[in-house]
Amino acid sequence: MNEQKLIKKELFKNMAYTFIVITVLFLILDLIVFNQVKGMLFETIDEELKSSIKTYSQDSQFGQLFKLSPRVIYIVRDAKGNVTNQNSIGRIYEEYLLSVNFDKNTVGKIYTLNVKNQYMYRGITVKIVNQYGGTEGYIQLLANIDGEMQTLKNVSNMLFFGTAITILVSVLASFILSRGTLRPIITAWKRQTEFVQNASHELRTPLAIIQAKQQLLLKEPESRIIDKSEDINLIIKESRRLSKLVKELMVLATADSNDLVLKKEKVNIDSLIKEITAPYIDYAELEEKKVTLDLNCEKELNIDKDRISQVIIILLDNAIKYTGKNETIEILTHSKDDKCIIEVKDTGIGISKEGQKHIFERFYREDKARSRESGGTGLGLSIAYILIKLHGGSIKVSNNEPKGTKFVIKI
Repeated sequence: MNEQKLIKKELFKNMAYTFIVITVLFLILDLIVFNQVKGMLFETIDEELKSSIKTYSQDSQFGQLFKLSPRVIYIVRDAKGNVTNQNSIGRIYEEYLLSVNFDKNTVGKIYTLNVKNQYMYRGITVKIVNQYGGTEGYIQLLANIDGEMQTLKNVSNMLFFGTAITILVSVLASFILSRGTLRPIITAWKRQTEFVQNASHELRTPLAIIQAKQQLLLKEPESRIIDKSEDINLIIKESRRLSKLVKELMVLATADSNDLVLKKEKVNIDSLIKEITAPYIDYAELEEKKVTLDLNCEKELNIDKDRISQVIIILLDNAIKYTGKNETIEILTHSKDDKCIIEVKDTGIGISKEGQKHIFERFYREDKARSRESGGTGLGLSIAYILIKLHGGSIKVSNNEPKGTKFVIKI
C-alpha cells in the first residue's frame, strides 16, 4: 500500500470515528433535552392529579375533587370497574370518555391514555375503600394534555431537523478535524521519510568512495604507501566526514525523540566565545582571513556550555569556509531587553533570499557541489537551530551589507 492510500485510509478511519462520536453526543443531548421538556410539561398536570388524591384522602366528597381544577375530570367506577357517574359527566362521556380504558393495576400510578387516537390524557386511579377495608369502587382522575402533546411534538420535530442538520455538519466537521489531526502526522512522516532518504544518500557517498579506494589498494598489494598516499588520504578524509555525519545524525535523532538533555550552568558568554575562537583566529590567519571580536555582553547566561560552543563553532566554521582570502569574519555580542545577542558576520559569498528561507532545513545546501567538496553535510545549521531553540532563544540569518552573511542569536 502506497503512502497516499495509507493516508486516505487513516483519514477515512479518523473521520468515521469523529463522525460517530459527534453524532452520538448530539443524540444523547437531544434525548436529554426531550426528556427535560417532557418532564416540565407534565410536571404541573401530575401535581394537580396527585393533589386530587390528597384531597380525596381528606374529604371523600366527590364534588370537592371536581372543584380542584377545571381541567381535571373524574370517572367513578364500582368494584368491577363499571362507570357509575355517567349522568354527572354528561355528554362528554358519551362522546369519547366511554372508550377510556380502565386497569385496576394502575391504582396510585400516573399514566397516559390515548382516547380514540384523537385525545391524550394523563390519569391516575384512586381506590374507594369502605369502612370495613374492602374495595367499594374506584375514581379515575383524568386531565387533557393535547396542548402539551402538540408542544412535545413540535419540540421533537425541531430536535429531529436540528439533529439531521447537525449530522450533516458533523460530516464536514469530522473531515476538517481528521485532516487537522493528521496534518502534523503527515508532515512528520514526510520529514522522516525525507530525512531517511537524505541520510542514506549522504552515508552512501563516503562509503562508496572508501570502498572503491580500498578495492584499488587490494588490486596492488605490493605498492608502497607513498605511492598510494593520495588514495589513503582520501579514505581518511571520507572516514572523518562519515564520522562527523553520524555524530550529527545522532544529535538530530536525540533532539527529535526529546531525549536531548541540556546541562545548564552559569557561563560568561564573552569569556566562552574568546576561548572557542582562539584556535580559529590562528587557523583563519593561515588561510589569509581575519577573525575579529567585539564582545560587550558581559553577562552570565544559564546555558549548556558545550551545546552553545557547538553552535558558535558551526557558525564560525561556515563563515571561514565560505569567506575568501583577505576577507573578514566578525563576532559581536551585546545586551538588549535582558537578552544577550550574538552576531556572526562575514564578507563571503552570501546566501540568496530563497536560500535564507531554507538554510536551517536538514540537508539543505544552496551550492550542493561546493558544499560537498568542502566537507559539508547540510546538517550543521539545523543542529544550531535546534540547540538555540532548546535554550529558549532564536537564531536568524540575513544579508551582511555590503556583502556576506549575518547570523543573529538571541538568548
